[in-house]
Amino acid sequence: MTDQTATAEDWGPFGRPLFEDPSARALSRIGVVDVGSNSVRLVVFDGAARSPAYFYNEKILCGLGQGLAATGRLNPEGKRRALSALRRFVLIAKSMGIPSLTAVATAAMREAEDGDAFRAEILRETGLRLWVIDGAEEARLSAQGVLLGWPEAEGIVCDIGGSSMELAVVGQGRIGKRVTSPLGPFRLQQIEGGAKGRKKHIEKVLNELKVELEADHRRLYLVGGSWRALAKIDMERRDYPLAVLHEYRMSQKHALATIDLISKSDLNELRGKTGTSPARMELVPLAAEVLKQLIRIFRPKEIDISSYGIREGLLYEQMPQRLRARDPLIEACRFAEATNARQPGFGRKLYDFLMPLYRSAPRARLRLIKAACLLHDTTWRAHPDYRAEVCFDNATRANLGGLDHRERVFLGLALLHRYKNSRSGTRFEPLYKLLDARELQEAEVLGKAMRFGAMIAMDDPTRVAELRYFPRKEILELRLKDDGEGLFGEVAQARFASLAAALQVSAKVTVARGHGHGRG
Repeated sequence: MTDQTATAEDWGPFGRPLFEDPSARALSRIGVVDVGSNSVRLVVFDGAARSPAYFYNEKILCGLGQGLAATGRLNPEGKRRALSALRRFVLIAKSMGIPSLTAVATAAMREAEDGDAFRAEILRETGLRLWVIDGAEEARLSAQGVLLGWPEAEGIVCDIGGSSMELAVVGQGRIGKRVTSPLGPFRLQQIEGGAKGRKKHIEKVLNELKVELEADHRRLYLVGGSWRALAKIDMERRDYPLAVLHEYRMSQKHALATIDLISKSDLNELRGKTGTSPARMELVPLAAEVLKQLIRIFRPKEIDISSYGIREGLLYEQMPQRLRARDPLIEACRFAEATNARQPGFGRKLYDFLMPLYRSAPRARLRLIKAACLLHDTTWRAHPDYRAEVCFDNATRANLGGLDHRERVFLGLALLHRYKNSRSGTRFEPLYKLLDARELQEAEVLGKAMRFGAMIAMDDPTRVAELRYFPRKEILELRLKDDGEGLFGEVAQARFASLAAALQVSAKVTVARGHGHGRG
């Protein structure tokens, strides 16, 4: 049966893969230019359209909006640097064979009195047509970026730029009310009265926004470079073991402690510890003042960092709805299997073979099991001595959407155990503390189950054997069929015993044919 003739039922829980569909392949390499109040950036997306990889990513901190509130005009030096960057971006895109760039500009360009003239100059000098979007559209695109990597997002997206901050309500895959505000750091630099004056101004604006957005919201999703720099400082303060910003989560307590640290610390020292640029670090204390009042007024239970924003929102804009509806994690893992595994398609067969172990598993756990089965063989080219480490690194540090930090470590640990019995003595041990004892044991079981299932048969483990799991009786049974007896050699026996030991049950082997016998 070919992929084209398979039905939805044939594909089971995975669904038909979409990345080879012509409408999805059309999105396989998209170039986006974002001209913001602080930065000018080119991003080229490539790979599985639902969970894209960053084929190219370049940013220049031009500071176009610096001084705009006082002068009403774009920063002259920022204009020079932005035009130079855009010339380069157009040439880079041309060298990649990208036919056209989607280019947008936000608050500084829409508010400056010389914004239209500069846009005309950009078109004349580079051929790049820049679309200036309003605050509501900016909020919508940022929220779409969050939904690209976080389909289940429920709360308020807060996108802070240099000259403005946009807020949008998200939930059930949809975008609700959207508002814009003058709370970008460049604007706050012009507020009179020092810290007290800024505090009063921020409180007034946010109280008005809360009324406009109405309902209480449990989560804040923070988008923007200043928020990400603040999150790096929080990681440094907490000695957090995983340096991945996307889906990094802070409680109110942690965020407020970091805001207090920023207000009392030497910024150069913080910059050195976190690798933040001087231009970015200059804006972080002002962004921290905004976050402090966001926490006090909106009272979120959780504060999440999103590396996805307006640029990813522009990609999401071009996706058909059936592609948007797909799980970004599973689509990315399917793409990795199709391009890197020895036997593309085996992951689904391995998943089917392991399902008797997970009859009562919740949906969130089944999702990670699917991902693990798809990724289990994608690092086979690595040196055997380091294959387990490469697996763990790929899972925990790859650009994957729809995966929080605990899930990253769980997935990485399961893949590590796919190639290695013991997890002790590795450089990853500090990351294990993100999981509790039960999760550590479940990751080990999944890894050892994949380790056994991947070698009992090279074509399809369900053809030669069946797992039966009786947790109350504390028995794991392997029923051998067809030529299963011949394939159940010494290594397979050892791996099956290791799986039973990880489950803390007894191993039992039977032969499915009538003349078979049982072995304990």
